[in-house]
Amino acid sequence: MSEPQIISNPAEVQKIARQWKKEGLSIGLVPTMGYLHDGHRSLIHKAAEQNDRVVVSIFVNPIQFGPNEDLDSYPRDLEADTAVCASEGVDIIFHPEPKDMYGEHFLTHVAVDDITTVLCGKTRPIHFRGVTTVVNKLMNISKADRAYFGQKDAQQLVVVKRMVKDLNMDIEIVGCPIVREEDGLAKSSRNKYLSAEERKAAPVLNRALTKAHDLMDAGERNADKIRQTITEELQKEPLADIEYVSVVDAELLKDVEGEVTGPVLVAIAVRIGTTRLIDNFSFGE
Repeated sequence: MSEPQIISNPAEVQKIARQWKKEGLSIGLVPTMGYLHDGHRSLIHKAAEQNDRVVVSIFVNPIQFGPNEDLDSYPRDLEADTAVCASEGVDIIFHPEPKDMYGEHFLTHVAVDDITTVLCGKTRPIHFRGVTTVVNKLMNISKADRAYFGQKDAQQLVVVKRMVKDLNMDIEIVGCPIVREEDGLAKSSRNKYLSAEERKAAPVLNRALTKAHDLMDAGERNADKIRQTITEELQKEPLADIEYVSVVDAELLKDVEGEVTGPVLVAIAVRIGTTRLIDNFSFGE
């Protein structure tokens, strides 16, 4: 098990990546904000399976956090992250500081319209512009052939795929399944914020979605009925504060009214205490 190189300088990563490309080697990129868990590990494992070289970025990206969000308190543990990366055969950990990524007079952003203003975008208005900007930079720095994202952040995956398609970017976006705890809670770095009581309450998200999925498997197609089923299950948990329960078109993320007739994303955001959790499933794809 060899240790990955930890590099903070974007130009140094680019130089190595250019050499790999000259040698005909394929590159997989796994963009993360660190504090790696089994969900991240599954992405890294997939990247290692499909590519000759793997770059994992560990960067808590300040431009995707709004005021009063958890930028300063976001969990960080580079030593543990390095051990995960080493065990999965990662070649480079790209671990820049904000000054390495944005310098003194950073003026350029990448924005995707419409699909970033719904779901999580309603309450996090600058979030996706920060995501698309940093992901664009990470792709350019790593020269990656493929980039790997988890389905838990389903809106992010849709947004990144749209950016790549609309801008004719020469990279494949690979979405990977949600990894869950034994009780169904989707793995997330933010789960560590939950108190013991809140952690017991948190699986209600998966229970509510499972109930809706079972309903759809049994033939239910009325979007209002699906939303109502999820909402009623979430309301059984006193600690759950619902932000949204949505049934949207899988590509353009528009609310489905009436009957579900094509592929949809069923997505929820719920606060348990002060911790904001998201979860989802896709249907009909």
